[in-house]
Amino acid sequence: MALEDQIKKIVASYGAEFYDTEIAKEADSDIFRVYITHKDGVTLDLCADISNDLSPLFDVNPPLGGKYFLEVSSPGIERKLSKPRHFKSAIGERIKLKVSDGSKLKGILKSADDNSIVLDTKEGEKEYNYSDILKAKTYYDWSNSKS
Repeated sequence: MALEDQIKKIVASYGAEFYDTEIAKEADSDIFRVYITHKDGVTLDLCADISNDLSPLFDVNPPLGGKYFLEVSSPGIERKLSKPRHFKSAIGERIKLKVSDGSKLKGILKSADDNSIVLDTKEGEKEYNYSDILKAKTYYDWSNSKS
């Protein structure tokens, strides 16, 4: 069983969904991040429980060579979209895109399938194949939030 499949299985045992992983370097330390989502929100206790169950798995199948820190968290309100399943889960949300022609766009994600997305922009609906998307993330319109 692939490491990602094992991570998914452990995360699912808590009623949560595996979102993605990320490798980061901060202050000369390697960090292996596991992002999860949950229909009722991601709590600190949920992250700690999943982290405790992932640790023995990573002792046997390390995700990185050498020393590293494990972090389990929510991908956040503004999260990276890199896989078709990420886009599918963000339908109806505001997203920012950078596409291969150099354009940067904002809009509401109208639809997503295994090959492309449809973005509702100020100029109308536009379709993009995943191969044309260089960078994508959800974003929150902070200007419309209440203090």
